[in-house]
Amino acid sequence: MEISKFFIKRPIFTLVTMVFVLILGGVSFIGIPLKLIPELNPPVGVVVTSYQGAGPNEIMEKVGKPLEESLSTLEGLDRITSTSEENSNLILLQFSWTTNIEDLENEIIERMTAAPLPDGADKPRFLKFDPAQFPVIQLSLSSENAESRELQALSEDLEEELSKIEGVASVNLTGTLTDEVAVELDQDKLKEYGLSQEDLVNVIRANSVSSPGDPIVTEGRELTARTLSVIDSVELLENLPITKSPETGEDVLLKDAAKVSLKQKEQETITRENQKPSLLLSVLQQSDANTAAVSAQFQEELKQLLKNDKYKDIRSDVIFDQGEYIDRAIGNMLSTLLIGGALAMVILFLFLRNIKSPLIIGIAIPYSVIVTFVLMYFSKFTLNIMTLGGLALGIGMLVDNSIVVIENIYRHLAMGKPPKKAAYEGAKEVGPAIIASTLTTIAVFVPVVFITGLIGDLFKEFSLTIAFSLFASLVVALTVVPMLASRLLTKPPRVTEEIRRQSSFMRGYERAIAWCLSRRFLVLAIAGVLFAGSIYGLTKIGAVFLPNSDEGFFTIRTELEAGSSLEETEKTVDAIEKYLAKENAVDVTVSLIGTTQEESFRGTNSSNIAETYVRLKEKQDRSVTTFELIDQVKEAVEKEAANSNSTAKLRFNLQSTTGSTPNTLSFNVRDSEKNRLDKTVEKMEKAIEELPEVNAVETDLNTMTDELQINVDRKKAFDQGLTPAQIGMAVETATRGTNALQLDNKEDEELYDVTVRYSEGVTEDAGALENLLIKKPQGGFVELGDVSDISRGKTQASIQRIDKQDAVEFSILYKDTANLSEVSDKVDEEISSLNLPDETEITFSGDRELLEGSIDDMILALVLAIIFVYIVMAAQFESFKYPFVIMFTIPLMAIGVAAALLLTNTAISLSSVIGIIVLAGIVVNNAIVIVEYINQRKEMGMPLKEALIEASSVRLRPILMTALTTILGLLPLAFGIGEGTEINRPMGITVIGGLITSTLLTLFVIPVVYSLFDGGKKERA
Repeated sequence: MEISKFFIKRPIFTLVTMVFVLILGGVSFIGIPLKLIPELNPPVGVVVTSYQGAGPNEIMEKVGKPLEESLSTLEGLDRITSTSEENSNLILLQFSWTTNIEDLENEIIERMTAAPLPDGADKPRFLKFDPAQFPVIQLSLSSENAESRELQALSEDLEEELSKIEGVASVNLTGTLTDEVAVELDQDKLKEYGLSQEDLVNVIRANSVSSPGDPIVTEGRELTARTLSVIDSVELLENLPITKSPETGEDVLLKDAAKVSLKQKEQETITRENQKPSLLLSVLQQSDANTAAVSAQFQEELKQLLKNDKYKDIRSDVIFDQGEYIDRAIGNMLSTLLIGGALAMVILFLFLRNIKSPLIIGIAIPYSVIVTFVLMYFSKFTLNIMTLGGLALGIGMLVDNSIVVIENIYRHLAMGKPPKKAAYEGAKEVGPAIIASTLTTIAVFVPVVFITGLIGDLFKEFSLTIAFSLFASLVVALTVVPMLASRLLTKPPRVTEEIRRQSSFMRGYERAIAWCLSRRFLVLAIAGVLFAGSIYGLTKIGAVFLPNSDEGFFTIRTELEAGSSLEETEKTVDAIEKYLAKENAVDVTVSLIGTTQEESFRGTNSSNIAETYVRLKEKQDRSVTTFELIDQVKEAVEKEAANSNSTAKLRFNLQSTTGSTPNTLSFNVRDSEKNRLDKTVEKMEKAIEELPEVNAVETDLNTMTDELQINVDRKKAFDQGLTPAQIGMAVETATRGTNALQLDNKEDEELYDVTVRYSEGVTEDAGALENLLIKKPQGGFVELGDVSDISRGKTQASIQRIDKQDAVEFSILYKDTANLSEVSDKVDEEISSLNLPDETEITFSGDRELLEGSIDDMILALVLAIIFVYIVMAAQFESFKYPFVIMFTIPLMAIGVAAALLLTNTAISLSSVIGIIVLAGIVVNNAIVIVEYINQRKEMGMPLKEALIEASSVRLRPILMTALTTILGLLPLAFGIGEGTEINRPMGITVIGGLITSTLLTLFVIPVVYSLFDGGKKERA
């Protein structure tokens, strides 16, 4: 290798080049952003439409269906889900991962604008999914001493200060109290003055005017004319004239017909931390910000602010901090990388019994990693658990090339050659083999790079990082290692190579090779049986999409029957919190009562729902995982909630940062006929609940809820000069109240809503509502009960449709001892046994959809990887035969993969499949080294059998060394110690298992296969 010769002769040039790369690498490392996972942007959009005063059925027919028809033919659309609730409709658009939603945005807006919607509906709004819309930090703020108002004021000051931090997009407070100017109407007074609620609203609005006119020329200047009438205080509002007294002719003021006051708005949501009132603070980062850096700066700034006397009574508890989790996860991966490198050096020392050789490798490892950082920086990669997982996986492979080179140099030194000559000839002899082995390993990642969708987004950076590290290790092995070896290694005091070859171990191995060559078909039969057994074993392991990641965090969604009061929901949540407080593993609970994170995003709330965030203690401070804890407490928590309110339904959510939903099987059931769908869902729910692997079956089947139905008598209404629409409008404004305007109070410079509503007694119950006075167009009033019949009826709280059919979503939470494919098979069996109607359609979603959608891609990637490996070897050997011999190592790896996964009870996942693809490039390396040397011996005229034994013996040590360094380098990854390592653990287990069996069997099977294919004839390149 001339490149090695050049660097051996130019040590100073080599050193300054290394220093230059080290400096460049240091700068690159500092500049690489820290993220938990690669940037994921699912092609998901939402269309939100408001239609005030309309019920779910009306919204579905007049808003939902027209929008569905208009949007359902969009290119790349996988699923369209429409949810119609009172006053609003939400349509979720899910596109295939290959779709760029940016390209479709204009078309979506055009189509939703063109949909024929009723006049009263607002213009639809389109929202794209953006990871920056989700908080990276959430914490609760509470105080033992400060009152609610004082806590809120201090928290708002904190919010303003923290919003200034670099990289922070916004800081939002949840659970705050707000004031309003309440105008509470006296119905008797309104009747006396002949006024309605609408009349007063119109008077108030008519007295708050800022109306521009055309410019007027005055004293040679054009001045804009503006009519102004400002209401800027409560006093001014309550003294506003609203009419003339019919008896005295004097002005009637607003305060004569209503009570006007500045008061706290009726609380619609409550926030609690560990059963005490608190505020929830959510931090959103800028889309291009470094999550870990934003988190560190935020926590430091918060710490400094809380030291001020002003905030001394405030206590903050972090519920979720993605940056902190990233730091821990990446710290664990870095530790894995360092431990792996240290173990590799130990192996080298044990084999060569020379302290200088491990030192050379000790320089090669970090140098290769630093070169990789340079390539990552210029490729605009982030440092995340996937790229670090790639480095951890590659740490053993990083030294493979250097080990083969240095071992061969050491062998030439042991033969008595001077250091420079030994360095050159040793590198030259193995140069073609390590180039071939590196290219074959890199070749397996080419298909992964071209995979699109979620898998491509997750593993593209991972694959390229390994490719970068291997390329760096090849360059280092052919340049830096020979130069250092020529300067640091010396000729042993005695010729040790012949002594090593005559050792009892080596002679035993040579006898074993000779035995295998004389019983070739028996050896192949044993290997074939083991391979068949491993394939059978793999079918029994089970599968998941991604391994469960214990992030120490989960949520519980609580839902009571529709119409339940906020106080009743709070009582149920209190029972849940009290039970969780007894669990040693639980650190903090924060509850949002009256809303959820999703409802907040949509700008809605409901008194019968709540969401409880549960953060566990640090992993080392608890004896259970998040999944085990849920298995343990779920039934008890549900019992506590049911004891508080028998209608309470709980849903445990385990959303992972990677986007998967651990231990959850999701699917939807659709039917064109609603009653048939309800019966099907009820039957399926009962059957699936009986499965022993299932913890809970949750559906979003909407049960009917009670409501007061006001049925207008058209004849009576007509006789009074009223229409049903006028009566409906009067009831709506009376029960909801009307926002008349916003008052900019000059006293405290705050902005307040002015809400006009009846006093509580008018609408407190059905009986009072019958006495509501409705103003007739010709004057006078009529009671609501005189023109309508008020009764209690049933209605749906919401209506969901998927792909233009009525649908119900199922979420099956299964035990931690089961896996996705196992539960899926059991559920499929149960569904098949129910003999459901032909019109019923079932579509799986969530992790199962992702797993099934990725299988074809993964099989294609593996097949292409094997083909590319063969092509690279064929080009390197200038032969089709020898690469085919080498390919026999690939089936041998399956034996170890199956054994390792079975022994560790690890399900097949995307991570383990990627490990198998990586193995396809690694396991051939050992065979390449053997076959390359066999060919060299044959070229020198050695008989085939002697060449087979000689090559196997000579290459045994470097093969064992490279295999052991890779295996030991991956041990920390396979143990999966600490947060963030779970996703890469199956990969480590897979590679270790496959490498062990392929290495051991390659040493015996490849010489046998070579002998069968070669037939004793020499083939020249």
